[in-house]
Amino acid sequence: MTGPLWQGRFSKGPSEALAELSRSIQFDQRLWPYDIAATRAHAGNLQRAGLISEQDEAELGRALDGAAREFREGSFRFDPSDEDIHSALERYLTDRLGDLGARIHAGRSRNDLVVTDLRLWLKDAILAIAQGVLGLEEALVKRAADHPDTLAPGYTHLQRAQPVLLAHHLLAHAFALARDFDRLKGAYRRADVSGLGAAAFAGTTLPLDPAGTAAKLGFAGVFDNSADAVGSRDFALEFLAAAAILAVQLSRIGEEIVLWTSSEFGFATLDDAFATGSSIMPQKKNPDVAELVRGKSARVIGDLVHLLAVVKGLPMAYNRDLQEDKEPVFDAADSLGLCLAALTGTLATLTFNEQRLEEAARAGPAGATDLAEGLVKQGVPFRHAHEAVGKLVAVAAARGKELSDLTEAELAEAHPALNTGMLELLDARRSVTSRTSHGGTSPEQIKVQLAKLGEILQDQARWLGEAAGRE
Repeated sequence: MTGPLWQGRFSKGPSEALAELSRSIQFDQRLWPYDIAATRAHAGNLQRAGLISEQDEAELGRALDGAAREFREGSFRFDPSDEDIHSALERYLTDRLGDLGARIHAGRSRNDLVVTDLRLWLKDAILAIAQGVLGLEEALVKRAADHPDTLAPGYTHLQRAQPVLLAHHLLAHAFALARDFDRLKGAYRRADVSGLGAAAFAGTTLPLDPAGTAAKLGFAGVFDNSADAVGSRDFALEFLAAAAILAVQLSRIGEEIVLWTSSEFGFATLDDAFATGSSIMPQKKNPDVAELVRGKSARVIGDLVHLLAVVKGLPMAYNRDLQEDKEPVFDAADSLGLCLAALTGTLATLTFNEQRLEEAARAGPAGATDLAEGLVKQGVPFRHAHEAVGKLVAVAAARGKELSDLTEAELAEAHPALNTGMLELLDARRSVTSRTSHGGTSPEQIKVQLAKLGEILQDQARWLGEAAGRE
């Protein structure tokens, strides 16, 4: 059984408490494919530097193949001395290859290895999450295209405000998600930099080629400063920031699903595959998917705060506190993967109650703004128009009427420019059709938005394909 690489400096091994505190194998073993890849690339670097032979590199390659096979099969045997995935793999090589296995650490520190493994893992995780975001955007776009004429109530302050098209509401979420995708692209670019070759933090005296290793591992670039390479985790923080913003967006969609599928709103019905029942009330159909997404968003926000708190007081360069970088990153990626898949399925199978949506869009004084803008078109200052229509709303409410039921006299009392002919402006369909300003809710603007999103989704799919091809 091998001990820590640093044990030569000490007269005794670490205490049980220290060893347990130092152990991260329970969560970082998921990095094994990346640790094997980085070790293989480093072996090639050592061979090119003349520090091991071609035969040595081949033997190391075969041993790494064996380790990969055992990891895949679940038969890899961990040792109590395995502090982390890096020490476990190095022990495996040393147990099988003796001195050759012990040579693999030359010019390499756990510091530069761990950050390289995490960057490799994070690149794959970001691509998977971005693919999930694309899938959710596609679901929203499809549902919007399925309902090009469906009226819906638009809200501010969770109060009915103006009629809109259902497609307009759905596409608002799609455009927000497109920005989430862009943030993930930025995080991917910052993660796509190799740290291998930085060693502990000051580089190495050995004639290694970090740029060549970076290219071998599929990185777009290599570190510029070795201390920065091992001591910074801003790439992980950037991912977590993007993840937290995305999680909040998913939570907002989840909240609307909860509201819209309630009996009080009645705007949509969940598919049975994406709903649950009650353990005591047989009639219940609960929006657990949406509620769980809301709950998971809190975890992802916490993951960001976790790592921010870890790094905020660290001096340059490497500090062991950075062992805490992986769990929040893993948790955020895992949580988002679950949420994206479940929410996409929920939206794809949601049944919208078009009649109920239209009734809500047409109810109450939702066309009041159109009436005020009608006065503006007659030359009335908007402030005066707003005040006049506000009075009309109050009169109608006091007399138990709809705005459309007010008489000529009642209208003229609020403002002399008002007449019953203008009441046609209150029609919800007319209101929606007339909102032709850029980005508005009119059918023609919905077509423009669908076309724009079509281009965005194509660009996103293209980027995903290109990035995956470089991996």
